[in-house]
Amino acid sequence: MKNRKLTDLERLAVRSRPKGQPLMHQTWGKLLFMHWRIEEKLLRPLIPKDLEIDTFDGSAWIAIAPFTMWDIRAFPPFLPAVPGLSAMHELNVRTYVHLDRVPGVWFLSLDCNSATAVLGARTFFHLPYYNADIEMDQERRTIDYELSRREDPPAEFNASWKIGDSPRFAHPGSLEFFLTERYCLYSEDDGEIYRSRIYHQPWPLQTASLVSLDSTMIESHDLPTPEGDPLLHYAEELSVQIWPLEEV
Repeated sequence: MKNRKLTDLERLAVRSRPKGQPLMHQTWGKLLFMHWRIEEKLLRPLIPKDLEIDTFDGSAWIAIAPFTMWDIRAFPPFLPAVPGLSAMHELNVRTYVHLDRVPGVWFLSLDCNSATAVLGARTFFHLPYYNADIEMDQERRTIDYELSRREDPPAEFNASWKIGDSPRFAHPGSLEFFLTERYCLYSEDDGEIYRSRIYHQPWPLQTASLVSLDSTMIESHDLPTPEGDPLLHYAEELSVQIWPLEEV
């Protein structure tokens, strides 16, 4: 039973809104999912043994996701945004896992241009955040994104992409659903595994096309440079609620 693939119903079950009070509200946007296939054996040393690597058609996947966020507020929702902490840029390198039949995201690294947010995420979510200089510019339907990490191991990301067609939603059972419809994150601290639930509407996905890409984000994890062009999905904006960590 441990290695039985997750069903569509199990993947859909985690989309329901969790009980209790969320810890934080954020709006994520200008987000580009960049996915490549990767051999599962390459990821295994980077992921706690208690977590199963999630696969689609027998293949594991790795992603780079640059985006920006704004309207960052603590709950209850009437609390105002904190000046200097209400908007920031972020980029994560991620793959997909499951535990107890609950699918989620495992972050290999997260880079952010807010030192306060980096410290908070390291402390309260046990996530591998790094301080980075990040710039994002948009001219009509073209986005330019530049990142330079300010800590070791060094990493750089420079990309430009064009936004494509109108939004659509991924269907259960599809590769797009597997890659993007993730409603929890996993982290580890002192040998213990934690889970944080996330609630939002389904991703409104658009196509995108790369103009340029120069990155060492994946390579900074001693992983080989992905082969071929990435599979791209773009999302303009999504409102997100985040729950506190729970030990699992």
